[in-house]
Amino acid sequence: MALRNILKVETEEPALRKRSREVAMIDSRLLTLLDDMAETMYAAQGVGLAAPQVGVLKRVVVIDVGEGLIELINPVIVYCKGEQINIEGCLSVPGKNGKVKRPEKVIVRARNRKNEVFELKAEGWLAVACCHEIDHLDGKIYTDKVIEYVELENSNQNGSEAK
Repeated sequence: MALRNILKVETEEPALRKRSREVAMIDSRLLTLLDDMAETMYAAQGVGLAAPQVGVLKRVVVIDVGEGLIELINPVIVYCKGEQINIEGCLSVPGKNGKVKRPEKVIVRARNRKNEVFELKAEGWLAVACCHEIDHLDGKIYTDKVIEYVELENSNQNGSEAK
């Protein structure tokens, strides 16, 4: 495993604004990418990381909101219900936080590293993380949806998503 460089919006990295390609085959390179992304996310004290954030335009996401690592390959949100407004941040947008409206509950259909299709039922903070990271796969950044920017006391200045 290896730490990957997290691209930052301030450097106008084009990969952050492009739509990612679907993964056609799960091979050793993709498994290495998943492992590297998890290691990078944890090292940066984030709760999610999408492949475009490390310069790879593939539909791959890792998330851990404190309930264990979730890997999503070719994720698609197939169901949304309700709404919630939370304060978000992003590893690609360090030092900024803002209120964003997201669904309260989602169901995400994806593949795992064994190429098995599964559905993840997520609500609350996990639903926020899923939506946030899947947006990255479509070239969207949470700042595109911010209702209001906020200053957080004792905020994590590395830009990781905040509850």
